[in-house]
Amino acid sequence: MKVVELRKLEQGGRTMEEFVYEFKRAARGSGYKERPLVEEFKREMNGVIRRKLIEAKNQPSSIKQWYRRVTTLDRNWRECKRKKERLKGKKEQEGGALKQEQRQILPQPLVWQRRQIPPQ
Repeated sequence: MKVVELRKLEQGGRTMEEFVYEFKRAARGSGYKERPLVEEFKREMNGVIRRKLIEAKNQPSSIKQWYRRVTTLDRNWRECKRKKERLKGKKEQEGGALKQEQRQILPQPLVWQRRQIPPQ
């Protein structure tokens, strides 16, 4: 029963911390140890993080190392994503303010007036 529960897990939109917690809970009593547990864990996590770790020079060897590395990668990825969104929002705000400032700086349109002839 625990093996079935373990195999049904997917990270989905959850943070890696949430997923690791759920995976550990499901892994207890499944009978899986180290290598099979690592393989099951890799299969169930999101592809981007899995690829990054598989392509890494120093791949984690134990399940605990996998937990630590994926959690760190996930945190860093989410932080970078938040920073990009903040910068994008800031640039959009600055762009709007800049356009408003430019409108204020533009000279007033010239109004043509008849030239008055001075009295003689």
